[in-house]
Amino acid sequence: MRTCTRAGVGRRAVGDTMLGCGRCRRCRGGHQHTCEAREEVGIRGGRAGALAERLAVPVSSLHELPPGLSPELGALAEPGGNAIRAARAAVGARSGAPGERSGARVLVLGPGTIGLLTALFARAAGAEVHLAGTTPWSLEFARSLGFPATAEGPAPPFDAVVDATNDPAAPARALELVEPAGRLVCIGLAGSPSPVDSRSLVFKDVTAVGILSASPGLAGAIGAYTRGEVDPRPLVAATVGLDGVAAVLAGERPPGALAGPKILVDPRPG
Repeated sequence: MRTCTRAGVGRRAVGDTMLGCGRCRRCRGGHQHTCEAREEVGIRGGRAGALAERLAVPVSSLHELPPGLSPELGALAEPGGNAIRAARAAVGARSGAPGERSGARVLVLGPGTIGLLTALFARAAGAEVHLAGTTPWSLEFARSLGFPATAEGPAPPFDAVVDATNDPAAPARALELVEPAGRLVCIGLAGSPSPVDSRSLVFKDVTAVGILSASPGLAGAIGAYTRGEVDPRPLVAATVGLDGVAAVLAGERPPGALAGPKILVDPRPG
């Protein structure tokens, strides 16, 4: 959905959360998510969040959802857009077609929502994916999805290591674990600087990639969900109404929640 016409009224769409100015060099080059003057839905530039009664965004930021795609999958398009970019960076996929580097051995640090989605997309691309984490319940859930997952992580070699944690030491650990000529992908953000020795990057001839935003990956995630290549629905533990949002934001798990890490909000009455 890219043109503002009456025909678009009432159709379901996912909106990009990164809204560039549309005029600068970065925006004109298709990288509006790195625009210095960008606004971010619910975060930056005074933009209301998605739980607001009304939310105005440029029509150019909308991606129409196919008729057969459930609202639940639509809600997971934004985290999926981040994750598919991380997976493509890890397995070397540039075209978006799965399997460009089929058989790559990938380690994902951090089995949270983004880490698990990255693992799902990387596996769909033909990679052998392992996860490492710190909490027993998250590791158990990762194993329930068919991934080898341990606190220590398996032994190298790894063609790519993805840091999907908030641990400031994780990028350096990822660089230590990745094979020479491999790929280091950083999608997690720590609350303090994450030092990395650039000499290791050079001596190991490693390609380091930073992932900011789902913007370039939204269409790919929607397509993968629609084609059934990746099914993120097991990650959803529960769906709550607006009256349950405060408790969830306070860290409470809804009654009857499943084991997944993601809680969705359905703002519709009843």
